[in-house]
Amino acid sequence: MEITIRREEPSDHRAVEELTREAFWGLFTPRCDEHLLVHLLRESPSFVPELDVVAEADGVLVGHVIYSRASVTNQAGMHEVLTFGPLSVLPSHQFEGVGGALMRRTLPAAAALGHRAVVVYGHADYYPRFGFRPAARFGITAPGGGTFDSLMALALVDGGLDGITGEFHEDPVFDLDPAQAAEFDRGFPPRPDAVLTPLAAAATVLPSQTIAALRQRGVVNLADLRRYSRAEMAALPRMDDEACGALRTLLADHGIRWGR
Repeated sequence: MEITIRREEPSDHRAVEELTREAFWGLFTPRCDEHLLVHLLRESPSFVPELDVVAEADGVLVGHVIYSRASVTNQAGMHEVLTFGPLSVLPSHQFEGVGGALMRRTLPAAAALGHRAVVVYGHADYYPRFGFRPAARFGITAPGGGTFDSLMALALVDGGLDGITGEFHEDPVFDLDPAQAAEFDRGFPPRPDAVLTPLAAAATVLPSQTIAALRQRGVVNLADLRRYSRAEMAALPRMDDEACGALRTLLADHGIRWGR
């Protein structure tokens, strides 16, 4: 499949929002709000239009990524960084290299524009292939000081993260209003809520101590496990290699890609 990467045009807006809705529907919740986020980011002062790009295959939009300015703040001040997302790939074209093509085009382009670093919440077992590392290694945390593997950072240039420590903050537009999201979604074709598989389904392959630890962390559905890296799962009680392998197989059976 030949993939063409180009800037998003105003005429693409609706198609990109539909693509984003398809990509995220039922991924973490029964519905999604990422298509509203794309809509709002285009009007935000943090939006970076040069890095708003789509992927086409045979004249069909199959992927999209959007970048915005964010910050890492501490008592000494604020450092500007980039973030990206949503990164969307049409479900029928996932695992075909579309997301990788978007990353390989936009990260060098971001550096060429003079940006020094990117911080993002993303799949901790996917983005390291592009050079991302846990943000905690650089002294960057989530608001409130929390650290987890899905918060990652990448220096776009040598020394791009030197001296940048503190809390990562996205544009406030990322804090979406559920009522606004529901109203926006009514402008799209109706579709039923996705049915998420409860965590209890993992009781056949995971020890009870592991299930209990996951519940304490707020995990309700199998889909929630996408947020955990394999290393984080392996650190849970009684999660040896055999249990991790069994979990990966179970998730794959439910259409959930997890781990490397």
